[in-house]
Amino acid sequence: MDRVFIVGVGMTKIGRFYDKSGRQLFSDAMIKAVEDAGGVKPQALVVGNMTSSVLMEQDSLGALLADYSGLRGIPAFKVEAACGSGGAAFYAGYSLARSGMADVVAVGGLEKLTENLTSSVTKALALAADQEYEVFYGASFTGLNALVARAYMNKYGYTREDMAYWPLRMHEYASKNPYAQLPRKTTIERILNSPIIADPLHLFDCSPIGDGAAAVILVRGEEKAREIAKATGRDILVEVKGIGMATDSVDLGSRRDLLTLDSTVKASRTAYKMAGVEPRNIDYVEVHDAFHITGYLALEDLGFTEKGKAVKEWKEGRFAKGDKPEVNLSGGLKARGHPVGATGVYQIAEATLQLRGEFPGEKASDPVIAATQNIGGVGTFTTVTILTRVK
Repeated sequence: MDRVFIVGVGMTKIGRFYDKSGRQLFSDAMIKAVEDAGGVKPQALVVGNMTSSVLMEQDSLGALLADYSGLRGIPAFKVEAACGSGGAAFYAGYSLARSGMADVVAVGGLEKLTENLTSSVTKALALAADQEYEVFYGASFTGLNALVARAYMNKYGYTREDMAYWPLRMHEYASKNPYAQLPRKTTIERILNSPIIADPLHLFDCSPIGDGAAAVILVRGEEKAREIAKATGRDILVEVKGIGMATDSVDLGSRRDLLTLDSTVKASRTAYKMAGVEPRNIDYVEVHDAFHITGYLALEDLGFTEKGKAVKEWKEGRFAKGDKPEVNLSGGLKARGHPVGATGVYQIAEATLQLRGEFPGEKASDPVIAATQNIGGVGTFTTVTILTRVK
């Protein structure tokens, strides 16, 4: 089968956009992606989104966004996999291109959250938890992640200050990222003294609520990809070398191990095998750090460090600029922002720009192989993608 390449990316800044609708944000990102791909015309559109039915009161999202982006008439549909909707949309879009159903596929992600009360957003996000066994008893995703964080801290003997080094570094990176929602540095003291959200998680341990849209353009075949690269003045191609997706239980109570995201383990091993790589080969990675605990678990479950050691090694400076792999130089969900269904597409776009050497914030150290990890729920879904630089 033909290889699949990413030839265009587009993103909006993440923030609170009371003056822009979701369709406007999405079309902004899509137009940028198409322009970045030399004006190539997408033959299909896949959209990652979680809450349009509830918070935007809008279904038919695929057709709506295709129409508003100047793509009326092409096949278009929405993919929902909670906070992992963007990664799942990319999985579907890659499948369309790889199978030959379409030679040029646009994958976009959109979420519009901030025109709603925080309580309404929290309730909408909780719809991805188990309604009978978790939400019925008042559990929110912050509460569920707090349980995981407390269990991790208790088992491995970490303090809140130990855990706080994740958001500290994320804010450092985000301060250089023009797309970031929270582009400012912070301190350990401010993180520790921020308001409690769900003990032991405080405000600065959690990603913010925000609006945003991102898009990437996939093409099937190296010849077509090189034509576009030449037309856009680039000598670097970015190939989708491997991809994996897996699921786990929705409720946490029936998990095999509360501190291992089995969906991440399975998805990553599938992606590694397909790409012919191992964790030690990855130069750069964007992981899903909706909370500091999910970032630490990601490093362990992706195979970059041993169980229980991520916090210690992170605090000692591992996974920073100059190490291997370099992690979340975008600022991650924690500080770049987490527009839920769009997050997985942001990660793909950011990794692509890092491989090209074009990321506008903190640049990675000449990466050749990059990975992204996008999860939905508390590890209910995970999509892992391996991208490689080809000259």
